[in-house]
Amino acid sequence: MARSGIDFTLGARRLVSVPRDLATWAFSLEEVLAAALPPAPPPARDGVRVLSAPTALLPALAARYPGCIPGGRQDYRRHYIDLGMGFEAYMARFSGKTRSTLKRKARKLAEEAPGGHHVTAHRTPAEIEAFLAAALPLSAKTYQARLLDAGLPGDPAARRAMLEAAEDDRMRAFLLHAGGAPVAYLSLPVSGRTLVYAHLGYDPAWARLSPGTVLQLEALERLFAEGRFAWFDFTEGEGAHKALFGTHAAACSSLVLLRPTLANRTLLGAREAFDAGVAGAKALAERSGAARRIRALLRA
Repeated sequence: MARSGIDFTLGARRLVSVPRDLATWAFSLEEVLAAALPPAPPPARDGVRVLSAPTALLPALAARYPGCIPGGRQDYRRHYIDLGMGFEAYMARFSGKTRSTLKRKARKLAEEAPGGHHVTAHRTPAEIEAFLAAALPLSAKTYQARLLDAGLPGDPAARRAMLEAAEDDRMRAFLLHAGGAPVAYLSLPVSGRTLVYAHLGYDPAWARLSPGTVLQLEALERLFAEGRFAWFDFTEGEGAHKALFGTHAAACSSLVLLRPTLANRTLLGAREAFDAGVAGAKALAERSGAARRIRALLRA
């Protein structure tokens, strides 16, 4: 049983989170690609949080919890990389313009960072300790930590889990150093033959030089060269970064299945009304922007 929450978010900002006791049913990429439901966990007091399940299997999934009411559903493409194609073939998938842009970002960072930049790889327990010592202070500066409470975890349990994974050779982590200091980090736990995109962050002071993009591409080149892994899983949620670097995508959904108490029904109703209001405001803003552009064209 885990204490979790139903989040009300506006863009990347979490406005409020209403606590609930929920079991978590999270789908690995290999389970998604197999398109078959694994064993379902027993629900907690308030129900179940489902993370990144195959959208096509939602009816069968909901049938595992009769009586529970669904809500907070988010549909998205779960991006991933087929690491079996080799790095040269991977790069060939990008357009010539995109390849040029990626090279230019790395070159610009090298030119503007005092002393250039370099990337360090971390996989052993000692190397992961060094990674955490450098990455945790960096993570505290990121918007993920400040706005979403989703920075690199540094609590004793998370640290212990990372070190235990490293002892079993189930961790890969990378740091981008520029100007004599770490400016970006990437943390990748290993699940079977899949690298899981757990945390990527960078110092906001370096944002204009795209350190996250530079680090992502160099880390991928090294991981392709290692030849051990089949997939790089960008996990749940959309994002321009994931869409740019992914080679494939699977239709997935995340939602909650709550026991039908009055409090839970009220909560899901409030969440639905909030999401509808946000969507309506966004549509209005888009229409207003289009109208302004049309008026500008007519005046031209």
